Amino acid sequence: MNVSHNTIRTITIASWVWIAKPETPMSAATTANYPSQKPGFDPLQPLRQWLDQVQVQNRELAHQLCQLIPAQCPFERDIKVFGRTLFHIPPMCKLNPLYEEVVGLRFRALCYLADQCGEDVTRYC
Repeated sequence: MNVSHNTIRTITIASWVWIAKPETPMSAATTANYPSQKPGFDPLQPLRQWLDQVQVQNRELAHQLCQLIPAQCPFERDIKVFGRTLFHIPPMCKLNPLYEEVVGLRFRALCYLADQCGEDVTRYC
């Protein structure tokens, strides 16, 4: 199972969808589809950079990361009484400001186990 190869191919294909040429200015309708950039002050930026730079090169570390970081948000629930859904608790993980970086770290650990160690990672999915 070559996870990184398939992911790189998917990202490459997805990057062909929209390419802006530098000599053509973007219209107001085009820029309205994209959110504005984040504000300049971000106190979590050093931690984000550190998490993005962590290289997984140890089998035990990769296994620990895959076990500690869940594949799905554990907080999403349907509260049911007598078979009827009373209410739904939405996933709260996306409110975590470091969510993308932590999920990326888990993905790198899975890729290391699959590509470098040749292990089956389906138990972590």
